[in-house]
Amino acid sequence: MDQLIRCINCDKIFLKTPFDLSPEYDSSSHLSSESFRSVEKDHFEEFLRNHRGHQLEDLEIIKESFVSDKPYAEPIKISYFKATNGKENFVIKKFREKIDQSLTYQLIAGDYFLKCAKIDIQYKEIARQLEAEFKAAPLHQHQMIAFLKLYQQVAKILDIENLERVPDESPNPLEIYYKLNDVGLAYLLRNCRNIFKDRGYLDIEEFVHRHKDDGVLLLKATYQIHISEKALSEKKTVPTQIPLMKKKIMKIE
Repeated sequence: MDQLIRCINCDKIFLKTPFDLSPEYDSSSHLSSESFRSVEKDHFEEFLRNHRGHQLEDLEIIKESFVSDKPYAEPIKISYFKATNGKENFVIKKFREKIDQSLTYQLIAGDYFLKCAKIDIQYKEIARQLEAEFKAAPLHQHQMIAFLKLYQQVAKILDIENLERVPDESPNPLEIYYKLNDVGLAYLLRNCRNIFKDRGYLDIEEFVHRHKDDGVLLLKATYQIHISEKALSEKKTVPTQIPLMKKKIMKIE
């Protein structure tokens, strides 16, 4: 079971996992390129030695608070999650600078929030879908360009708070997809009458209704992570001699 530990004296963070006793493998210069040397390490014991005489407390990770600046599958990225000791909430920054480095955890007093930076349409996806569905009667180039410009204009005037989020998870935690609402739909179709005539308008109207809820007409919102820091609370020096796994605070002698 993973355990998030904070040193109260110096605000260092350690995530204790079952892999703390796993060996590391190092290639020695006098060995061949395919030979590696196993190095036994106990990262938690090293953390305890470095913080001997300090107070430690157990932090509880707040569920569903994880966010990252890059796609989940990217190994080198900055992630944030929230944790609490029951009295204060903290933001924990998790990162590594190189692929072969261990993860580093940094405590930030305060909170974070996501702010929508922009709302875009899926230009390439829409264009490909229009070409695929209008093969029998292809759109003129100027009609396709005009439709894409109109839809982007619609996206710019919409309030993200009035849009319904699509439940499917995006591979990028800062990119979230939303459905076009009724106001945006009415504006789009009304102005499509200036681009398409007669049967052409009926065809584009059917296209919009087919894809507005779960297809290429979904709107992509890009978010930014904003950290609001505050001063750390005054540290208390009275220890409690209780094992860390059972209680919140202990002192390492």
